[in-house]
Amino acid sequence: MQADWYFDFISPFSYFQFLKLDTLPSTVELTLRPVLFAGLLGARGHKGPAEIPAKRLFTYRHVLWRAERNGILFKMPPAHPFNPIRALRLAVALGASKAVVGAIFDAIWGHGNSPDDEAGWQAIQKAAGVDDGEDRIADAAVKKALIANGEAALKAGVFGVPSLVAGDEVFWGDDATDFFAAWVADPGLLERGDMGALRTLPASATRA
Repeated sequence: MQADWYFDFISPFSYFQFLKLDTLPSTVELTLRPVLFAGLLGARGHKGPAEIPAKRLFTYRHVLWRAERNGILFKMPPAHPFNPIRALRLAVALGASKAVVGAIFDAIWGHGNSPDDEAGWQAIQKAAGVDDGEDRIADAAVKKALIANGEAALKAGVFGVPSLVAGDEVFWGDDATDFFAAWVADPGLLERGDMGALRTLPASATRA
């Protein structure tokens, strides 16, 4: 089965799910697709977690707690949200392989480097194995490829990161990893019984 994984380095939950990708069924052929989360939010008319003060603080506490509980190497960058565009373009420029994406995630969320400051950006490039990141991300083809990923994500129905997409189905969030794996093992899962009935579930109230 061919599947796409849409992610943004700005998201600690993308980092958490990246660490689980090797647990997916071996039948899944996964393509990693960097995407600008802010672009998805703008297109969907959503606010990000960090744009709601109470949710922002809760989210940071939650991810730190999860990392500590699960023994995940984790260090908050010096400021968040940060602008992930340089890291995203670097991943695209280097082919968005698991090795490259993992190195960038480790530099940002494992060791607390931010692509917004020069020391952090240098550390991210070093982790990715390059020292000419600025030249690489200036390539027009790289910029177009990142934009194309965002367009493909929206077309596929992606509304957040991280998201696993296969066929017409979107599995959002790192906590949906097992759900996706269960569906891969049982493709009829979403169509049976109460699960299948959800496609036609009506709404009895809407918010103005």
